[in-house]
Amino acid sequence: MLRVANVHTFYGPIEALRGVSIEVERGEIVTLIGANGAGKSTLLMTICGKPKASGGSIAFEGNDISSLATHDIVRLGIAQSPEGRRIFPRMTVTENLQMGAITADPARYGEDLARVFKLFPVLERRKNQRGGTLSGGEQQMLAIGRALMSRPRLLLLDEPSLGLAPLLVKQIFETIREINAQEGMTILLVEQNAYHALKLAHRGYVLVNGRITLSGSGPELLANPEVRAAYLEGGKKH
Repeated sequence: MLRVANVHTFYGPIEALRGVSIEVERGEIVTLIGANGAGKSTLLMTICGKPKASGGSIAFEGNDISSLATHDIVRLGIAQSPEGRRIFPRMTVTENLQMGAITADPARYGEDLARVFKLFPVLERRKNQRGGTLSGGEQQMLAIGRALMSRPRLLLLDEPSLGLAPLLVKQIFETIREINAQEGMTILLVEQNAYHALKLAHRGYVLVNGRITLSGSGPELLANPEVRAAYLEGGKKH
């Protein structure tokens, strides 16, 4: 479904991605783990067209999207829930979800809204509340819900567990699993919580200083000594 081939991305003179290649097949959860500054978020943003890749190619369902504008990429069926949530704090929950539905079929808005409220019942209870007054966990649910309102075929999730209490982390990951299992949603997940991400994912990649250094199934990477030492505190989940 998604093929990133030898992609290079720059911020001014700084090369953030140095020939990154990954593939995501339809129906998979693929996770990308790595330290802060490794280039994980940059890769997701590059897939979405901002910043543009300066080299290599990005193909979605067989079509090169490297040169497309972000809004055209969204219309093809790719949606991102960004790091830090980035909801609209002065808008209500419902208004935030409406913003996510801009590129979707208006005739299915009610159905899509009901789907998000079923996944995240707390959002229905808070539907008239301003986004900025929600808790961190509720804002994360809203960010994911807003992305789902565009009816994506590929969902990009950037650090969905960041800053959340352990109970909420578990809830968010269970919801991601549910979206994948029940709807067949293809998901590319960027996550610092390597243990939970690799337990959830079918496959994973390790990104170090803008380069892919390891890849494999979730269980393979969980058992890999390098991964355990670098990201799992010697094998202990965190």
